[in-house]
Amino acid sequence: MKFSAIMCFFVICVYLGIGEVVATKTKAAIPSVFVAAVCFLLGYWTFAPKTLVADASFATPFVQVCMSCLLVHMGTLMSVKKLIDQWKAVVVALFGVCGTILISMTIGSMIFGRTTAVVITPPLTGGILAALLMSQAVAAKGLTALVAMPIAMFVMHSFVGYPITSWCLKREGNRIMKDFRANGPDEKVLQESMSNAAEKKKIIPRIPEHYLSPYLILAKVIIVGIAAKYLSDLTGGAVNQYVICLILGVIFCEIGFLEESALVKAGVFNWLMLGLLAYAFSTLSSVTPAVLAQIIVPIIVLIILGVTGMFITSSISGRFIGYSKEMSFACALTALFGFPADYIITHEVCGSVASTDEEKNYLLDILLPRMLVGGFATVSVASVIIASIFINLL
Repeated sequence: MKFSAIMCFFVICVYLGIGEVVATKTKAAIPSVFVAAVCFLLGYWTFAPKTLVADASFATPFVQVCMSCLLVHMGTLMSVKKLIDQWKAVVVALFGVCGTILISMTIGSMIFGRTTAVVITPPLTGGILAALLMSQAVAAKGLTALVAMPIAMFVMHSFVGYPITSWCLKREGNRIMKDFRANGPDEKVLQESMSNAAEKKKIIPRIPEHYLSPYLILAKVIIVGIAAKYLSDLTGGAVNQYVICLILGVIFCEIGFLEESALVKAGVFNWLMLGLLAYAFSTLSSVTPAVLAQIIVPIIVLIILGVTGMFITSSISGRFIGYSKEMSFACALTALFGFPADYIITHEVCGSVASTDEEKNYLLDILLPRMLVGGFATVSVASVIIASIFINLL
């Protein structure tokens, strides 16, 4: 059946809407991104065209704009100090990835053979770029039986990551809220929040509100995104464009060029997030039931092994730097999905655990920077490096 553009857009909105309803009903025990992913997968297996997302106008060029704008926007939610303070999240996330590699390449190799473990491990530790790099390398080596494995792993590991991350964050959120309600806010977090709320002297004077139209706010966000792309190109792509977007978003908000919560003020945040989510789920169209049936066993076993290794190493490293095992594991689990799922799951959990806006904002101040930075350390940086190394092991 041929779908019009408006019908494709409607189907996507229904999928995402179902996810939101289930997440609200279960108080984030079942994350919206997990439910939406299931809807997309079942849709592709039944009635939805494989080009559903592209036909709804959410093709690659639009999504590249979405990513740049949204990550600059994320930077406007943080301060330079808060960004630097997330070194602990980077440490536990990277230790978690190391645990995944260790278990997958030892026990996994013994069960399924070294080649299968080499092909599947990089996408297990990161995002779509790692999966694409491995798929291309496998095809170039003529290993046709393994070509579908990296993409299938990228698709399937998020189904495991979403609910476990939500569970970990709920445990951590409840622990923080119990302390908050008994003893009041942590002094360090309170000082940071007060510092952010206080009107700071900016290097660049603020534009008067009556001139600050949504178009002008969006144009300034895009300027920063363009600068990030230029700087990434100067490094030959060695430094990820979207990591630079986040950093520049923080800096340009600090100096006054960007407004705090820029895309929310411009009224386009939810629209861009919808497009980015739809595009992320479009990768599910490549995994058919027949393909999945052939490779499901090694994928499931290696996910279990990898996540077990991730839990062990992230928990141990977190103990040394003052993170709970739940917080450490949640940071490491960002390797299984990255942005924007880490943002959405954290928001949903904070909303379900908190009773007031004050409590929710307090939780977000603590959890969201950790999850965002952890996700960039694993998906945007570590997984690409790992894939580049593992290609030479084939």
